[in-house]
Amino acid sequence: MREQALPVREISRQALYRLPFYLSYLKKAEADGVLYISAPKVAADLDLNEVQVRKDIAKVSSCAGKPKIGYETAKLIKDLEKFLGYDNTTDAVVVGVGSLGSSLLHYDGFSECGFRIVAGFDAVNYDEEPFKKEKPVFPMRKLGELCERLKVHMAVIAVPADSAQDVCDELVKSGILAILNFTPVHLTAGPGILIQNMNIASALAVLSSHIRKELL
Repeated sequence: MREQALPVREISRQALYRLPFYLSYLKKAEADGVLYISAPKVAADLDLNEVQVRKDIAKVSSCAGKPKIGYETAKLIKDLEKFLGYDNTTDAVVVGVGSLGSSLLHYDGFSECGFRIVAGFDAVNYDEEPFKKEKPVFPMRKLGELCERLKVHMAVIAVPADSAQDVCDELVKSGILAILNFTPVHLTAGPGILIQNMNIASALAVLSSHIRKELL
């Protein structure tokens, strides 16, 4: 019988944040010819706790580490990709195609993370003949209709702050279940909707504070 990774609900959000780092690290190790890798090695290189690394691996992989050898690198990679859903592509849309949104729309690297941006929506910068484009940009008035038609359940919001909540509400009405929010606004939605905030201003504030502290 094929072994399956545990469902996502059985792992903490903090652990989920760590999994892509493990995957990137392991892929580089595999490319360097590393066939087996130990939890202490992973922990040391990623500045993590060894016990935590073992617990994280046990949550997502059936791979058993061998004494003095470690885990099979290829097996860990396969299990991580399956657990994270990287082996099945999830379609998403970008709402707000200014400088940031346009970059996100045309960034091909998302395919390595298991999802694909299929279209954009904007109040001004939309295509006159969108269906002739590989990644079309539609007017905002088409948002609800096309999200439902395309059966998209993930969206990226990169609109001005004053329209972010309205866009969020419209996305939820259209069947969106997961939102990556690049605005500084704290968005609210009903139960069953996951909003992941990517507040660049907050991140820059943390970095700026660190610089000031180090220069004192």
